[in-house]
Amino acid sequence: MRSGTGTGAGRTGGGGLDEDDKPQADLAVAAEVSLAVAAKASAENFPVALRVLPGRWRAHLTALYGFARLVDDIGDEPLPGMQKGASAATVTATRLKLLDDLQQDVARIYDAAEAKEPELEAIRALAATVRACGVPSQPLYDLIQANRQDQLVTRYETYQDLADYCRLSANPVGQVVLYILGAATPERIDASDCVCTALQVIEHTQDVAEDLANGRIYLPTQDMKAHNVTEADLAEPSASQNVRDLIAFESDRARRLLDDGAPLVGTLKHMARLAIAGYVAGGRATLKAIEAGRYDVLRATPRPGKADTLAMMARCYIKGR
Repeated sequence: MRSGTGTGAGRTGGGGLDEDDKPQADLAVAAEVSLAVAAKASAENFPVALRVLPGRWRAHLTALYGFARLVDDIGDEPLPGMQKGASAATVTATRLKLLDDLQQDVARIYDAAEAKEPELEAIRALAATVRACGVPSQPLYDLIQANRQDQLVTRYETYQDLADYCRLSANPVGQVVLYILGAATPERIDASDCVCTALQVIEHTQDVAEDLANGRIYLPTQDMKAHNVTEADLAEPSASQNVRDLIAFESDRARRLLDDGAPLVGTLKHMARLAIAGYVAGGRATLKAIEAGRYDVLRATPRPGKADTLAMMARCYIKGR
């Protein structure tokens, strides 16, 4: 378990709250969220796990998706049973407690002495993947910690601050994927971290309007100031030239980072190579969609076309980068 992960959240969630602001949920609420996550998987507009991959990989990737989606939904989605009109402090404290409880359920996978299966179905599915693929605990705990951070941090001053967040929110996914593919080495993990941070930055660049509606801005404050962009500018129905310039700047930086990690593809063979080429291609296709929209991510969220994604995946697979 990450040092200080649980205690820091506990102090934030419980310290100084009135009785009405105490957490209002237990792991049963997470179980309801977990059921909703399972229903979402089939509704995604992209395959959770490429259909051409071997069945065992698809099952493990789907288990990883279920866990990551569950963590995100506990951190972001309306919580079942939450009292209408509950204060922001209550909602935050409840989310932090649920994330702590979720981490304890994940810890049961690794606690041989306890000899107790996880309570949540999604975590039991994850347990099978952990045991079959030798997945370490740290990436899973980091994903939970990222969502704790989302409850407390809504702005990032510098790009390095954002990259540090991506180290928790995005990079662990790529690391677990490599374990699932049987391809985890220190060199590949370093390259994967570049790819995953780039993909996360691309998503934040793509979803500026959606993030702002949720009270968050992931564009670094320093970059906004350098381009003379204010928070009010991001709330407009369409992007000004300054906002477009900022989005172009963030996109170019993400593209360079994605290209830095893309040679990871060339170190892999066959289906593992195809799987990672798919992730890289998804990022490149999204960047193309952002550019095609002239960097106006406020008017509409840019979405990559399937044909572009497939073409880029084929090219990435063949070139190995």
